[in-house]
Amino acid sequence: MAHRCRLVGESISFVSWQTKFMSIILVSDVFGVTPALLEISEKFESCSIVDPYKGQFMGFKNEAEAYSYFVKEVGLDNYLSNLLEALEPIEYQVTLIGFSVGASVVWRLSGKEGNNLIKHAYCFYGSQIRNFTLIEPRFKVCLILPKSEPHFDVVTLQNQLSRKANVKTKKVEYLHGFMNYYSNNYNSSGYTEHINLLCAITS
Repeated sequence: MAHRCRLVGESISFVSWQTKFMSIILVSDVFGVTPALLEISEKFESCSIVDPYKGQFMGFKNEAEAYSYFVKEVGLDNYLSNLLEALEPIEYQVTLIGFSVGASVVWRLSGKEGNNLIKHAYCFYGSQIRNFTLIEPRFKVCLILPKSEPHFDVVTLQNQLSRKANVKTKKVEYLHGFMNYYSNNYNSSGYTEHINLLCAITS
């Protein structure tokens, strides 16, 4: 069976002929498209991936290398532009699932007008969200926050954001990166728990 997932921006499409639209869009972290992210995408019925590098496999050796490249060569503003471009041709309701910087650009997107086809968003450990707390989401956003962050207090951020309309927050017992197999903070239990949850609520 052909893969149901396609890489937005890539010339080669891995879409089943029976799939007429992408109901779920994964918005990747600084690693971009990886075998592990493709594995996540295959757990959903119809899925596409938006990443900072437009479908190019980067093969970073570690998080430090991936983050450094992202900051120097892409940045949040350009990544947000990539996401907006990917959403332009969408004609059906979609659910966004973002990880780390992907979660942060989804959060920034949530404050913009004209995204009526976005049904819901799930944002995992988007640490840069702390710099955009004035945003008032125009679609429903669930923020999955890590146990702790080295540069800010997670509970303070949670209390600030949970008061907003369209926002739900969930603080977990796992660290930033627990959903990414290539992260030092990957946690197999947390990964399985939240993959099962996502599959249940997006089916």
